[in-house]
Amino acid sequence: MMSNPSTILVVDDEPGMVSYLRTILEVDSYRVETASNGLEAVERVRRPPVPELVILDLLMPGMDGLQTLESLRKFRPEMRVIMLSCVNETRKVVEAMRLGADDYLTKPFHREDLLGSLGRILGSAPPVKRTLPPPVERTSPAGDVFIAPSSATKKIYSEAELVAQVGLPVLILGESGTGKEVLARHIHKLSPRAKLPFLKVNCAAVPSELLESELFGHEAGAFTGAIAAKPGKFEICNGGTILLDEIGEMAPPLQAKLLHVLQDQHFSRLGSRTETKVDVLILAATNRDISKAIAEGSFRVDLYYRLSAMVFKLPPLRERREDIPQLFNHFMTIFADKYGRLPVPLSAAMQERFQQLSWPGNIRELENVVKRILVLGEARVLKDLDEIDRINLPTDRSDAQTSPRRQMGLKSLVHALKDEAESEAIRNTLSQTNWNRKQSAKLLGISYKALLYKIREYGLDEPHSARQPT
Repeated sequence: MMSNPSTILVVDDEPGMVSYLRTILEVDSYRVETASNGLEAVERVRRPPVPELVILDLLMPGMDGLQTLESLRKFRPEMRVIMLSCVNETRKVVEAMRLGADDYLTKPFHREDLLGSLGRILGSAPPVKRTLPPPVERTSPAGDVFIAPSSATKKIYSEAELVAQVGLPVLILGESGTGKEVLARHIHKLSPRAKLPFLKVNCAAVPSELLESELFGHEAGAFTGAIAAKPGKFEICNGGTILLDEIGEMAPPLQAKLLHVLQDQHFSRLGSRTETKVDVLILAATNRDISKAIAEGSFRVDLYYRLSAMVFKLPPLRERREDIPQLFNHFMTIFADKYGRLPVPLSAAMQERFQQLSWPGNIRELENVVKRILVLGEARVLKDLDEIDRINLPTDRSDAQTSPRRQMGLKSLVHALKDEAESEAIRNTLSQTNWNRKQSAKLLGISYKALLYKIREYGLDEPHSARQPT
């Protein structure tokens, strides 16, 4: 029994839930007040004496739980809040935690869940830390880290901590070498599953006809060569986290089976008639343009929506150059120890050169540069970088900073080249027909109106020599 009972405000529009919460709380000697909507809750919190904690439902008519939470924080920044959610509200749960909620409970919940959460928050039970770890967190023996000095990576870091607590499926996008697997391991380590298995499956490295067996296992005799039954990665990883790397390369028929697993966590081994139930956090990563893959029909849109409860797009290294010194020092420490060499500090000349590079290989490329510095020395690597960057770039270094194309993203560059080619084709056809627009349109396979539009769009002027005398 509590000697100084705390006052708790229950905010929910369902009378049955309010009654259930009141019963639990009053039996445990809490004082209980209630509000049926967000406006009532805000008005009550503004009046003394202020409740020690608010239990707040996410879905309410009028002012919903998130709006109410924002208002409560505005008037009482110190207010402790527990959110109540349904199983299909995970996106809103993440937003609530970002807005400062102390905990969340998923309906239906047990009495012990509620009292345990209250105890942690109000001090009668060991608190659960929700502060972020230090900016550099080692996540694997190989030295993978998630380094977040830049604003873009700091945002990803803080959101990853929230997502890890909730257990949402996550889709990680980004160019090759940007650290997608590192982020996946980071989410696993921050999650309640941290002490359970983390398994990675490279969907591009396993032939499509074998990938289903790799993921879901098979029974003896399921196919030629299947001498004995074998569990798949999902069974081995039960309770833990699985990373489906390069998921954009997965064949559509297997995507359908994965969709079924995401929906209800059931699957069947190849050759089996019985279903296996697992509890696995699914993370997926790809460097492909998913929207393009969906448009082309190579990636199921329903699978995308299942996987993308939370999406992280990792920026390329050229967009997070402020992270380079810390990444360099980290890799230098690891590989100097591994190779038995003295660490080489990041000189001003090397730092300046790094800021000029395009880094198409991203963090993996920087890691390789550090290795070469330890083996060959800084002077040699500085010279080599000029040669390497010429291979990576379509233009000379003298033009690299000033050429408009050099500054374009890939999509913009493709559009520019397409427009240039189309304009040149139209100009050549008009020249061949002495600017006979109808004949040119026929040769180009477009309508007369479309040709006139293209002539205006590209600013094509009829030469004086082609004009007929009036």
